[in-house]
Amino acid sequence: MITPGGSPVQSALYEADHEAFRATVREFLAKEVVPHHAAWEEAGVVDRSVWTKAGAQGLLGMDVSEEYGGGGVKDFRYNAILSAEISRVGASGLGFALQNDVVAPYLIGLTTDEQKRRWLPGLVSGESITAIAMTEPGAGSDLQGLTTTARRDGDEWVLNGSKTFITNGINADLVIVVARTDPEAGARGFSLLVVERGMPGFERGRNLDKVGLKAQDTAELFFSDVRVPAANLLGTEGHGFFHLMENLPQERLSIAAGAVASARIVLDLTVQYCKDRTAFGKPIGSFQNTRFELAEMHTEVSIAETYLEKAIGEHNAGRFTVEDAAMAKWWTTELQKRVVDRCLQLHGGYGYMLEYPVAKAYLDSRIQTIYGGTTEIMKEIVGRSLGV
Repeated sequence: MITPGGSPVQSALYEADHEAFRATVREFLAKEVVPHHAAWEEAGVVDRSVWTKAGAQGLLGMDVSEEYGGGGVKDFRYNAILSAEISRVGASGLGFALQNDVVAPYLIGLTTDEQKRRWLPGLVSGESITAIAMTEPGAGSDLQGLTTTARRDGDEWVLNGSKTFITNGINADLVIVVARTDPEAGARGFSLLVVERGMPGFERGRNLDKVGLKAQDTAELFFSDVRVPAANLLGTEGHGFFHLMENLPQERLSIAAGAVASARIVLDLTVQYCKDRTAFGKPIGSFQNTRFELAEMHTEVSIAETYLEKAIGEHNAGRFTVEDAAMAKWWTTELQKRVVDRCLQLHGGYGYMLEYPVAKAYLDSRIQTIYGGTTEIMKEIVGRSLGV
C-alpha cells in the first residue's frame, strides 16, 4: 500500500472547506481502508462495511440534497479530492468514485420525487451500493451494438440480456441497466432501467479475475425475464442514449482526476527511491539519465495537474463539453500509464516486486486507457469535433 502523505496539494482551486474534507478523507482511509486493503485484494472484493462507514463520514453523495441525507453541495472539487486521496494510498478496490461521480448524477438528475425517496438515502448512507451496466460481451465502446432488450408488459418491463465488466457488480444493490426498448428506433430506442437486488431472474456471474484492481468486484450480470416495475424507468423512455451522453463527461473527468493523482504519487515515491537507492557508490538520482527522466515526468504531470484544475473549474461552471472530457480522459490516462511504466523501470528489479507500490500501480493503471471509453474512441470524438 502507498501510505498517506506525499506532496501536499498547493492549488488556488481548493479552499479551506475542501482541505478540511481532504483531512477527513485521509483519516478515514488510514483507519478504515489501508489496514484491510491487502485482505480485500485476496478476497477479490471489499467488505460492505466500509461503504456504510464512508457514508457515516459524509464521503458518499456529497451533491445529494440534504433532504435525502446528502451534503447538498454540487462541487466536483470534493469528488476530485476523494479520488486523489484514494489513489494516494493505492486503494484501488474502492468503488466510491463510481457511486459518487457516475451513478449519483443519474439518480439525482433523472429521478422522480418518489424515486429519489427510494434510492438516494441508501446511496448516501452506503447501505445501497450502485453500478451502471452498459458493456456487453459483444459491445463495449459502441453502444449502438447493445443487444440487451426490455419490452413493456403492463406495469412492468421484461428485461433480457447480459452485461460484463461491471464495476461493483458483486456488491451492487441498484444497477442502472441500458436496454434496447425499441429495436426500430436507432439511438432513440434505448432506455435506462434500475434493477434491484433480489429481483427474480437477475443473477450475477463470476467475480472476474483481472490484471489489476484486484479488490474491486467486477462481474458479469445476467437478466432472464426480469420483471422490472415501470416505476423503475430512469429518465425518459427512448432517451437512454442521450442520458448517457449527458453524463459521460463527468465520468471521464473522474477517471482523469484519478489518473493525474496516481501519476503524481507514483512519481513522488520514485523520486524518493532514486534518492535512497545507490549504485556504483552513489544515489541513482545523481545520474544524468535518471534526473532527465524525473524532470520530464515532473513537467508532464505538472502540466496535467494544471489542465485538470481548469477542467474541474469548467465542469463546475457548466461549460465542460463532451470533447473537453474526451481530451482530458485520453491524455491523462495515457500519461499515467507512461509515467508508471517509467517509474517502474527506475526501480529496476525491485519495481517488479509486488511488495513495492509501483508494481501494484503498474497493474492497476493498465485499465485506465480502456474503461470509460478507450483512447481510440476519445480521439475519434475529438477529431470529429474538429470537422475532420
